[in-house]
Amino acid sequence: MKLSSYAKKLGIHYNTAYRLFKRGQIKGYQLPTGTVIIEEPVEKAMMNDPADQQVAVYARVSSSENKKNLDTQAERLITWCNAQGWSVASVVKECGSGINDQRPKFLALLSNPRIHRIVVEHKDRASRFGVTYIQTLLAMQGRELVVVNTADTAQDDLMGDFVAIITSFAARLYGRRRAKHKTEQVLAALKENGG
Repeated sequence: MKLSSYAKKLGIHYNTAYRLFKRGQIKGYQLPTGTVIIEEPVEKAMMNDPADQQVAVYARVSSSENKKNLDTQAERLITWCNAQGWSVASVVKECGSGINDQRPKFLALLSNPRIHRIVVEHKDRASRFGVTYIQTLLAMQGRELVVVNTADTAQDDLMGDFVAIITSFAARLYGRRRAKHKTEQVLAALKENGG
């Protein structure tokens, strides 16, 4: 069936159907004359209706000191999505380390099957490690993690990972020292007060 007839049956504009065909979301082929022939039955396409596939923007900063960057990061992502022709269904902003795998807002996005695309500015906004695993698992579900800025070189990527590891271990070490010091202060105060 021709793409124009296919689009009419689905109730979508021809340009939308053509974009879906170009992205590989509609199965078919293009004749030398330019006519696009669709092989996929309309019923199957309706199950994969793009209207049901939501786009979410995820912005993250490591500390609350950088909270004002969250808004500008989210605005840049929304602008980028609009330029792609994607309507943003939700904007999620979170403060937390990229090494921490217990970020509730990001985990909620990953577990929501209605979110078809999760858009992040840099891959380290999603996670410092294991982004390829996340992308692979989402792809198996027919979903994707879209990284807007992929301009990092391998050397920058390696240095970023190295700095992230050192920062994480330093924070844990200093956190333990601080906790030990506070415990000693509490014990000393209890001894002074006869406790």
